[in-house]
Amino acid sequence: MPGPHGNKSFAKPKDAKKTALRVLGYLSKRKLPMAAVFACLLLSVGANIGGSYYMRPLINDLVGGVFHAPGDLLLALVPLLGIYLVGILASYAQSAIMAVLAQKGAMRLRKDLFDALQALPISYYDRHTHGELMSRFTNDADNVQMALEQSVVSMVSSALMFVGVVAVMIFISPLLFFITLLVLGATFAVIRFMGSRSQKYHREQQAALGRVNGNIQEMIEGLKVVKAFTHEEKAKEEFARLNEELRAASENARFYAMAVMPIAGNLNHVGYAVTAMVGGLLAIFGGFDLGGFTTYLNYSRQVSQPLNQISQQITTILSALAGAERIFEVMDAQPEVDKGRVTLAAVRLGEDGTMTLAPQGERTGTWAWKVPHNDRMKLVACVKDEDDRLVECGEDTPGHLWAWRYPQGDPAAGLHRIRGAVTRGEGYDLTELTGAVRFENVDFSYVPGKQILHDVSVYANPGQKIAFVGSTGAGKTTITNLINRFYEIEDGVITYCGIDVKEIRKDDLRRSLGAVLQDTHLFTGTVMENIRYGRLDATDEECIAAAKTAGAHSFIRRLPDGYQTQVAGDGANLSQGQRQLLAIARAAVADPPVMILDEATSSIDTRTEAQIQKGMDALMENRTVFVIAHRLSTVRNADCIVVIEHGEIEEKGSHQELLEQKGRYYRLYTGQFQLE
Repeated sequence: MPGPHGNKSFAKPKDAKKTALRVLGYLSKRKLPMAAVFACLLLSVGANIGGSYYMRPLINDLVGGVFHAPGDLLLALVPLLGIYLVGILASYAQSAIMAVLAQKGAMRLRKDLFDALQALPISYYDRHTHGELMSRFTNDADNVQMALEQSVVSMVSSALMFVGVVAVMIFISPLLFFITLLVLGATFAVIRFMGSRSQKYHREQQAALGRVNGNIQEMIEGLKVVKAFTHEEKAKEEFARLNEELRAASENARFYAMAVMPIAGNLNHVGYAVTAMVGGLLAIFGGFDLGGFTTYLNYSRQVSQPLNQISQQITTILSALAGAERIFEVMDAQPEVDKGRVTLAAVRLGEDGTMTLAPQGERTGTWAWKVPHNDRMKLVACVKDEDDRLVECGEDTPGHLWAWRYPQGDPAAGLHRIRGAVTRGEGYDLTELTGAVRFENVDFSYVPGKQILHDVSVYANPGQKIAFVGSTGAGKTTITNLINRFYEIEDGVITYCGIDVKEIRKDDLRRSLGAVLQDTHLFTGTVMENIRYGRLDATDEECIAAAKTAGAHSFIRRLPDGYQTQVAGDGANLSQGQRQLLAIARAAVADPPVMILDEATSSIDTRTEAQIQKGMDALMENRTVFVIAHRLSTVRNADCIVVIEHGEIEEKGSHQELLEQKGRYYRLYTGQFQLE
């Protein structure tokens, strides 16, 4: 469906040649079928031209009295039948092969586009609407497929036919061809003039259609709002205005589109009459054979058909190339950069605390970072000095700690403590995944020049619960997005278990984090499958246990088919609270050491919130948890509450400490308390 800004299907491609070659590359990978298609095209065109020319000697023999019996004529018609039969079979074969090639080519194009989308950073989706990206898979990909399946072959076939017919016409009579050329020139001029006018109004029509469809989509999605404010009449007036604009543009577009063919057709009739008159005079007085005269008249009828077909396919092909350009723009966009070398590994923990890599596929429940030896970070022993700062020491120092040391000049320069077991290996080190997260002097902007976070420093030790509160747009969600590396920071450093997150491979980083996002999204499938999305190898029992932890088990049992109930339309058959509970269960089954809860209970009523609070507490146990909430009642038991305003940390401390400070948190909390 065209968006509110209009359908751009009639826009011309910026670089038609380059785009066409790239599109054809999706067909040329199968060289043998393409060669077969081209051979069939030659046979089909040759049969059409040859069949018409065969009429020349046939008519001359008929007029000259060569045939003495009906059987002689029938025998002479057998080769003509064979020629046309070959043409029919060749035409069918090329259509069948081309349909298969086009479908497979479009399939590969969609696959490449989908793969490219998976590799793009989140910031790309911030700059492009979902409808805009969806149109690449629907309108644009369909236009490319249609062009590959029909228009390309039709264009090549028409071009071959035109060249062949012109060559034969010149061979038969150069004088008559001069007359035909004048008619073709006049026809081409008319088509060009009418076509340019038609294209202009078609663009206006598509823009108007886009506005109408956009208005309909908005009204359907916002119907409750329209009715709530009793703006039905206003909506009708707006739609009537847009509908009238569409009618006017469509009327002009259809007039020129419909008029071009009758005008061109009448010019051809005039040209045919003039050709017949001159050809007849040549046949009577100039010795022009009757078979050649008849055959030429037949070709004069055919010569304009390829041009008409080409003109009809040009718009389709230009539309397809413009769509292909938009697809390739997405495919050529800069993918998410990932230079991380540190990976997540399942390990076995020995009695002495030594970690060893578990066999591939084994899930031990204990995870470690596998850090290959490199120049940027080095594992060193350290102790704390009198000022509680880390100081490097020898590995034989009793009771020493472990830390990662980054060189001077590096954003992470200095020592970063490791809170967990450490095992040295050949070519790599293993450090236990504990969930310690630290922000140090972090600056961030979504758009250059508009800073969202400034000098943010927050730390969370393993098992701690850190809560973020503040006004809408203060930067709370941004902080959690940076932990996942959905975006890259401008300055400062974020460490995870002492490791700069830029050193960790993104897939492994995100696999170690569980998230309940602000916008709950459920996928088409069963309730069980949606919970299992958190960890695809989870058993049914593990999914049910996660649902019990999240407090979702009781309502799931009451669904028509329990855990096998189908989730429809992003959970349209469930309440907002139920969708939120499933999202929490999905995060619980992943069993990560760090959990991010972004407004996790924002859409749950007070009773439901009370029911899941115990389960949430169990979910948070022995985990590092980042919670974002406007309901201050959900963060009172946090180890540290961080108050953010305008991208800066205004206050931080425990619930009681912040109340004693009587700052912003105190005002927020007491205001909520009075409301309650």
